[in-house]
Amino acid sequence: MSEKPSIYRALADLELHNQAGALCTIVRSRGSTPRHTGSKMLVYWDGSFIGTVGGGELENRVIREAKEALRDAAPRTLEYSMTDPARGDPGVCGGQVEVFVEPILPRPTLVVIGSGHVGKAVAHLAHWLDFRVVVSDDRPDFCTPEAVPGGDAYIMSSMAELPSQMEITPWTYLVLTTRGANVDMQGLPALLDSPAAYIGVIGSQRRWATTRKHLLGQGIPPEKLERVRSPIGLELNAETPEEIAVSILAEIIMLRQGGSGQVMSGR
Repeated sequence: MSEKPSIYRALADLELHNQAGALCTIVRSRGSTPRHTGSKMLVYWDGSFIGTVGGGELENRVIREAKEALRDAAPRTLEYSMTDPARGDPGVCGGQVEVFVEPILPRPTLVVIGSGHVGKAVAHLAHWLDFRVVVSDDRPDFCTPEAVPGGDAYIMSSMAELPSQMEITPWTYLVLTTRGANVDMQGLPALLDSPAAYIGVIGSQRRWATTRKHLLGQGIPPEKLERVRSPIGLELNAETPEEIAVSILAEIIMLRQGGSGQVMSGR
């Protein structure tokens, strides 16, 4: 049986593999507590963890808070008294403990699905904006560094097979710059159950209405389709592939940063 990695090796692996985790460290303990100052636990976004801050109900509460910290990207200090469970305390040891939870977030991944003219421009701009860029297309000639420079990874597969080819996380942004509604109809259902932060489909309102009607007819629940943003991007009257890419990335940045998309001059 292989040994579990140390906390420090696991932290290095987070950066190496562009993953998310929350480092939970006991920064103060007083009296009798299960673990003492300096004890650490690393919680992954799916709730799995290595290390320990004490086990039992205390650890369960810290794991819940760690997952919440990953969702809102905010560190927090947790304070627990270990005296009276009837009063809501997580234990009866008699001491007090403080745990600092530090979310460690990955570089956001932008997946360009369909690498025609617009997809190529989106990949180029996303790379410049420091996204990790994944290029995916079911056409071999469209899914190479020569066809679309600047990608960090290239996945030659159908859209329906994409979730089995890569890990889609809450820090993944899926941009469908595909060649037609038929491609979206076939591949989109496989993406709707993913935890992706964003699913955007290029095209006109009519194209999306056609796609949506077809998917509803296939039994896809309407609440799943509400996750999809289409037409994609902010209204800029964009025409060229490069301008359309700016529109798409502007929407993604707005959603990531909690912006309004309004003109800042107020005019």
